[in-house]
Amino acid sequence: MYKGTLIAVKNMAESKKFYHDILGMNVVADFGANVQLDNGLFLQTMDTWSKFIHEKDICLKHNASELYFEEADIDAFFTKLKEAHIEYVHEPLEHSWGQRAVRFYDPDHHIIEVAEDIIMVVKRFLSSGLSEEQVAVRMDVPVDYIKECIKS
Repeated sequence: MYKGTLIAVKNMAESKKFYHDILGMNVVADFGANVQLDNGLFLQTMDTWSKFIHEKDICLKHNASELYFEEADIDAFFTKLKEAHIEYVHEPLEHSWGQRAVRFYDPDHHIIEVAEDIIMVVKRFLSSGLSEEQVAVRMDVPVDYIKECIKS
């Protein structure tokens, strides 16, 4: 059974602060070198992680994966992010299916994506006057998917 994702961090205090202040994540358990945050994200100090993997190289800023989050109020999140001192992978954008998103690095250069909650995308399109069928075409998804989003 999948339990979560573990990432290696250089500075535990800085990482805990980042994940709390920027992404609203709280500490569930703190064992010093290993910290569990909400929703199955684990932080492990670089030195202990290195020992676990038998001193193999740890490659940060590898751009091969990301931690994915969604926000119901993406505009408020974009505003909050502007006030933070972060390094962007890219500025906020709108994907072809209409979902707005931003990617940036955490203090250890793990990529973080924060995207608009997909149900909010559906609601935004519907409130603009599009029908369920038009939203499905706009988002390139089946109409049944749109109907399920509306029920949520």
